[in-house]
Amino acid sequence: MADVGTSTRKRQLLVLRHAPYHGAAARAAVDLALAMAAFEQDVELLFLGDGVLQLLKDQAADALGRKSLGRILSSLPLYDIERVYVDAAALARFAIAADALVLPVEPLAEAEIHALMNACDQLVSC
Repeated sequence: MADVGTSTRKRQLLVLRHAPYHGAAARAAVDLALAMAAFEQDVELLFLGDGVLQLLKDQAADALGRKSLGRILSSLPLYDIERVYVDAAALARFAIAADALVLPVEPLAEAEIHALMNACDQLVSC
């Protein structure tokens, strides 16, 4: 007989692809990640393509009348979101160094990105 009190937590990956202030998609994806974490879901984030721009430290969000996504993302460890991956090719394309990011990330090559996506139970592309 199965133990009703135990549950298997699923590995969930959110893929963030949008530039930080081009529409509402980037902010909505970050809000989704925080909400999932608040409900004790295991959440991992992968920033692909233009999405890596969300991780930059010095964002001029105030000039646009918005809150800085970089500041919000820097709080991810407070929500126990500690597995954050980035597209290494996108970092190179934008010439972004690791010290220019708001939090530590793990750069992944294309093959590693595919392996990560295949290893997750649920994949949400934002």
